[in-house]
Order: sequence, then C-alpha cells, then structure tokens
Amino acid sequence: MHALWLSGAEWLAVMRIGLGLWWLESWRHKDKRAWLERGTGISWAADIAERHRWPWVKTGFQRVVQPWPRLMAYLVLGAELALGLGLVLGFLTPIALVAALLLNLVYFLLMIHDWAEQGQNAMMALICLVGFFAMSWQTWSLDRAFGLFL
Repeated sequence: MHALWLSGAEWLAVMRIGLGLWWLESWRHKDKRAWLERGTGISWAADIAERHRWPWVKTGFQRVVQPWPRLMAYLVLGAELALGLGLVLGFLTPIALVAALLLNLVYFLLMIHDWAEQGQNAMMALICLVGFFAMSWQTWSLDRAFGLFL
C-alpha cells in the first residue's frame, strides 16, 4: 500500500535520509577552525558539564573528555560527518543508527538542564529507534545494493 506517492519503506528511507542531513548540517555549521585549533566546542561543553546538576556527568566529562580536548573535537566532528554520510547513503546503516542514538543520548544528558536543543535531540533519538527497528536501510541504500544487513 502506498501512502500518498511513496510506500511505507520509502517513507522510512526519507526519514533516515532526513536524519542524515540533520547530522550533516550539525557538522557543516560548526566553525571547524575554532573547534580544532581553539577547542571552542569542547570548552563550551566543559562549561555545561561544570554546572551540571548531576555530579557524575561533570566527573565523567572531566575524566573522559577534558584530558583530550583536541582528540574529542576531532571525534565529535568526525562522528557527525560519518553519521550524516552513512545515513544519507544508507551505508552501514544499523551501525550508524545505533551510534547516532548514543551520540544524541550523550548530548541530551549533557544538556538536560539547559535550554539547548532538547527537542532536537529527543526527536533525533526517536528517529534512530524507529529507523533501526523498522530496518530503514532496506530501501534506497548502499546496504541494500551490496546485500548488507538483509
């Protein structure tokens, strides 16, 4: 059955591709020079973690992220780019969906008491779950073309 002009599987692919475009926009709009040379993204997150209502978030950030700000900046930028490309192209899609869910949960937990993009993180996480359990890689994807994850 077709809903409007696309099938249900095609609408799931549209949702997956839209999520990938969202990640690519998150990567695109960042000032890469500021992130990589001055560590602005990591220092912003450190300020959020420092004021966090849950001490374990602050402690975890100080132990895992702050000792390696340059590496973490590369990791965040690389992850957002890889997730965006993987989801748009439908390549290693189940892995990209799980990784995107985890990254959104990290963002959500870090900023849970702040104004910053909670609706966006929640919706992106929901799309990851729906895309994963509905196997959104079965239509319009390199995974399908290569016979992966069928």
